[in-house]
Amino acid sequence: MEVKKRWISLYVENQIGVLAKISGMFAGKSYNLDSLTVGETQDPTISRMTIGLTSDDITFEQIKKQLNRNVVVIKVIDFSEIPIHKKELLYIKVSSCSEKDRAEIFRIAQAFGLEIIDYNKSTVLVQCVKTEDKNNDMIALFNDTFINRIETVRGGSVAIEAISTHDR
Repeated sequence: MEVKKRWISLYVENQIGVLAKISGMFAGKSYNLDSLTVGETQDPTISRMTIGLTSDDITFEQIKKQLNRNVVVIKVIDFSEIPIHKKELLYIKVSSCSEKDRAEIFRIAQAFGLEIIDYNKSTVLVQCVKTEDKNNDMIALFNDTFINRIETVRGGSVAIEAISTHDR
């Protein structure tokens, strides 16, 4: 059976304990989550979760069925076969910077469309909002350029169905 990366989105009731119920369902079945983000929607009684996981077809179908049976889940959207827009937030902090290092970070930021969100004489904080793969590339680039001087923090991906087939 082929194991591959999958993405689903859930509309859930915006109540205390819903995140624990959903993540507990995954833990109870020994399913591993690669990514989980949640936020309130335009309706304050509903939250939207974006979940990334790696599984085979049979396990993924079981997961969707179990989620659909969960009382706090309003809707399950399988992003596996539909065009979506998906981004992940990444922060990269580079420490012990020389003036030359700072100039190189600003050059990299400009070349790759990153944002410098904070800095001082010896530290620079870069924000990167890109796909998971492109963020992995940015981490590799910064690791190679500023060896043993970076700290990274990343959030899970958020995703939404594409409106058109352009720019996916």
